[in-house]
Amino acid sequence: MSTEKAATSNSLLGELFQLGLYKPTQGRIARQVTGGALALTCLIGAYRFYMVSTASQGVRFGVPLALVLIGLWFSYRIVNYPKFADFLIAVEAEMNKVSWPSRTELVRSSMVVIFVIFVLSMILFGFDVFWRFFFQLIGIVDSGGGGK
Repeated sequence: MSTEKAATSNSLLGELFQLGLYKPTQGRIARQVTGGALALTCLIGAYRFYMVSTASQGVRFGVPLALVLIGLWFSYRIVNYPKFADFLIAVEAEMNKVSWPSRTELVRSSMVVIFVIFVLSMILFGFDVFWRFFFQLIGIVDSGGGGK
């Protein structure tokens, strides 16, 4: 068991220092979107560090720059890690099987959802008014409305 764990950690660490692409023609969209999201997260984190840092100029510019470079490299390599890349390839294959609604069907379904939410909110409001009136009638809730 420990040798399997060591082999897995070594392969991930070894994968981070390679240049090659794993199955470059498969799952391109899912991998590009995932890599872009990871890279954007690194950029935002580095920017936030830069904004809150009160250190000297060298640290204030150097550390975020190092975080950006390491984060971009990690984002590029993680989407080419075989296990993760195979997962993203499978995700893209499943997304290609989805039957997406037309624009009119999407608008019609959205209107139904908005209408149902509105009706349910009115029903809940009615229950709230009823129970408030009932509890005020039997003396559980003060009818003054203001809290002490």
